[in-house]
Amino acid sequence: MAHAPRLAPSTPAGAYGYVSGPGRASPYLRGDPHGTAILEARNLCKSYGRGATATPILKNIDLPIFPGEFVALIGPSGSGKSTLLSILGLLEPPTSGDVLMNQQSVARLSRRELASVRGRKIGYVFQSFNLLAGLSVAENVMLPGLLAGESGRAQYERAMALLDQFGLAALATRVPAELSGGEQQRVAIARALFMTPDVVLADEPTGNLDTANGRKVIDTLYGLNSAGQTIVLVTHDRSIAGEAPRLVSLLDGRIETDTGSPQSSGNVAWRASH
Repeated sequence: MAHAPRLAPSTPAGAYGYVSGPGRASPYLRGDPHGTAILEARNLCKSYGRGATATPILKNIDLPIFPGEFVALIGPSGSGKSTLLSILGLLEPPTSGDVLMNQQSVARLSRRELASVRGRKIGYVFQSFNLLAGLSVAENVMLPGLLAGESGRAQYERAMALLDQFGLAALATRVPAELSGGEQQRVAIARALFMTPDVVLADEPTGNLDTANGRKVIDTLYGLNSAGQTIVLVTHDRSIAGEAPRLVSLLDGRIETDTGSPQSSGNVAWRASH
């Protein structure tokens, strides 16, 4: 079994190829003014292109995410919200700044170490599901474990337990094409949870769904959050974003507002159940 890489304190450029920002302490944890962030962006900037043709996407983003939070990121098209989520999910590097997992910088991790941290500590839910067509539902859920070198009866039983949790156990042997869009997205959420990640990042998870199936997916995410799972959700739908205890609004690559954050309230406001 592969061992998770040891994260380093905030440092200058490493395999990620960017320079760490100065950083600030994030003294909050679920309303505890002495807690720490589970995932954090420090002075993040992102540009595409070089020199005079470079297009800035993110500008000096500071965003701590605390254990047990449900955070919605919202903004118009081109505001940088999906790019920010991708960087937080270690899917792409920033141009400058730093990403920290549990207060430890990822800046000097090798590509293999980054992949291990991403696979074990971050669950990612995509708008387009990203299920493998040739695998069964159960095999898709097990995929993160298989990629980490884990296989066997225990992994299959965990996949089945997750599918049962989402009411999908009867579909375990089917392939994605035999499922509805809502069912596929719930399978994708089960896959994101397979490695028991510290945080689940969901990028427009209802974007390809009708209203009814979209509602089921959002309710699933809130149900996970009520059990303690940290969730960061990107959405363009203000009715969905408005339900979140913490709402971060981006505009032109900057954080415009951050409402319900522990910094301002001293508490994480938990969403009332339906």
